[in-house]
Amino acid sequence: MGAVRCGAADGARGWRRATEEALYGPSGFYRRPEGPAGHFRTSVHASPLFAGAVARLLGLVDEALGRPAELAFVDMGAGRGELVGAVLEALPAGTASRTRAYAVERAARPAGLDPRISWLPEPPQGVEGLLFANEWLDNVPVDVVEVDARGVPRVVLVAADGTESLGEPVAGADARWLARWWPLTASPSAEAGAEGLRAEVGRPRDAAWKAAVASLGRGLAIAVDYGHGAGARPPYGTLTGFREGRETAPVPDGSCDITAHVALDACALPGGRLLGQREALRALGVRGDRPPLSLASTDPAAYVRALAGAGEAAELTAPGGLGDFGWLLQPVGIADPLPAGGRPAH
Repeated sequence: MGAVRCGAADGARGWRRATEEALYGPSGFYRRPEGPAGHFRTSVHASPLFAGAVARLLGLVDEALGRPAELAFVDMGAGRGELVGAVLEALPAGTASRTRAYAVERAARPAGLDPRISWLPEPPQGVEGLLFANEWLDNVPVDVVEVDARGVPRVVLVAADGTESLGEPVAGADARWLARWWPLTASPSAEAGAEGLRAEVGRPRDAAWKAAVASLGRGLAIAVDYGHGAGARPPYGTLTGFREGRETAPVPDGSCDITAHVALDACALPGGRLLGQREALRALGVRGDRPPLSLASTDPAAYVRALAGAGEAAELTAPGGLGDFGWLLQPVGIADPLPAGGRPAH
């Protein structure tokens, strides 16, 4: 693993620039007509229970805001609008009539999308409601660094075919971010010494999340992603690719998704709270409990429906799978409305 040599290969550049073009350039991965759902499965695609839970959360935010005349639901990194459309359908009629739905996505608006949904490249400013970023931050491009044989963290450069090389030592704001949030020193989980240790510099994600939160006038912002916290950073990073449902080598040529887990604790602003998806969804009524067997004899159809729902809920909350997502909650001008535990982000 790791970059193969020092010195830049022809056309090599940092992973942040390479990923930006590979994902969002004119021929980028996220501009493909099939959209993200054609390549990987998220909580949104796993079950309508997820959208139902988000709709209930929007209801809690609505109550905390005092039921404003216009309630916003902002879906960051909306893909092809699957979540925002399903949330609108799951809302009670009275709430839906007051809800202004926004899909924030850099790709073009898909054909046939519900006309009630506004399609924007950036979040609307000053709205009141819920901003929900499901697997958005992991696709905000970041640079990768690796420790060389002399113990110096260097920027990893990558060519279009995925070949890596080591560039200049990390400096400035990126070096300060690493020192604060992801120190590259040998740990018990790493091999002997520090050479080869890697990190993803999450500073662009911190800035992206701060800007997203600042777009709310009042309400709640939530980021949902695979992540890690201080003291448990992966020693060799998490950069990877996905194509057609399978993990693959990350190659910045537009042929695959390029993603890395998120240092959610670094993204968090004062007053934020971190908890796991299992805990969050259970607080919103999504549970994987099997229905009682007695229902099978009294109402077989209802039993089959309940059993299917329990299976979907179990997938959304399963340890080692979707249940391992982290939720970062950031209230803006209201009390945190989600009745769950978790821990302060700082």
